Amino acid sequence: MREIVVLIPDIEVEQNVEIEVRINGRKRTIQYKVELLSFEEKGAPAIDKITVLKHKIAEYEKDWELVEIGAPDIHNKIPLMFRKKRADSLV
Repeated sequence: MREIVVLIPDIEVEQNVEIEVRINGRKRTIQYKVELLSFEEKGAPAIDKITVLKHKIAEYEKDWELVEIGAPDIHNKIPLMFRKKRADSLV
């Protein structure tokens, strides 16, 4: 098993979340952050939304990996959740 689902309270967008876990007695801190992608800000027509999303993910900080793409909100903004990579990571 590689993933465990942990429900956390709602957080403000573009804030970091740190979760400490113990795996075989070794403590690990896992960092997450959520950012909103707004298509209106990028000026993309509806048919180009996938291209904008791909570019956002590809150009994101290399020490973070995408773990979830959320559903658009009422303002057509999509939440993207990233997890910080670790060289010695068990996750």
